[in-house]
Amino acid sequence: MSESLNPAPETDESHDLRVAAFERQRRLRQEPRFPGGPAADPAGSHHERRIRSFQPRRSRVTPGQEDALQRLWPKWGLDIDGQSVLDLPELFDGLPVVLEIGFGMGEATARMAADDLGTGILAVDVHTPGQGNLLGLADRNGLSNIRVANGDAIILLREMLPPDSLDGLRVYFPDPWPKKRHHKRRLIQPEFLNLVAQRLKPGAVLHCATDWEPYAEQMLEVLTAHPRFENTQADGGYAPRPAFRPLTRFEGQGLDKGHVVHDLLFARR
Repeated sequence: MSESLNPAPETDESHDLRVAAFERQRRLRQEPRFPGGPAADPAGSHHERRIRSFQPRRSRVTPGQEDALQRLWPKWGLDIDGQSVLDLPELFDGLPVVLEIGFGMGEATARMAADDLGTGILAVDVHTPGQGNLLGLADRNGLSNIRVANGDAIILLREMLPPDSLDGLRVYFPDPWPKKRHHKRRLIQPEFLNLVAQRLKPGAVLHCATDWEPYAEQMLEVLTAHPRFENTQADGGYAPRPAFRPLTRFEGQGLDKGHVVHDLLFARR
């Protein structure tokens, strides 16, 4: 007689073990990887869950990056918890502030900060190795005009920045989400622009760059249609790469493969 394919009923002991394992994994997701460093989920359950425009990455952190996170996060880092409004003049000693969303490993951010010490850069990302790398670059190069923010840029813009507080916004090479069913995850959408327009000062520039042609076309379309933004290019098209945006290693690799990079610079009306 063959054995039954139905699973054996779960015992109280096995149930307790499964619950304990689940709780252990939940705590690990919520606890910071480095004591005193960036939180694993800074906003927690304080804000509604929504479709995210980013994909958290937890790749290996080098010893140097770990050291920078532990030493410098209390000084130059902040978690996006959505619980308080930032005082940007105090945070940046009165400097005008540009927000950068998604900085990768931070090399381009550090170069822009070094080339313009009179501007503060609030750099946002969720990539822990990149956060540590940028903090290390800032430390080694004496760049006190960089602050590194960990978490969701939408929560930062919506909950933690006052109206008309930013002197610029940079979004370089955001995830293009190439599959059609994922287009709703793209960052540059009308709803995002509505929020950005409230936080940028009049005349402040939103600067986007992408090497994904369909995304560039969408960016140009939605920015041109938005009543609070005006193209800085007289012909209404893409802009040449401005001298202040460094040519990154990632961008150079794309150019070698024949990719075309498009810059878009739109001023807030």
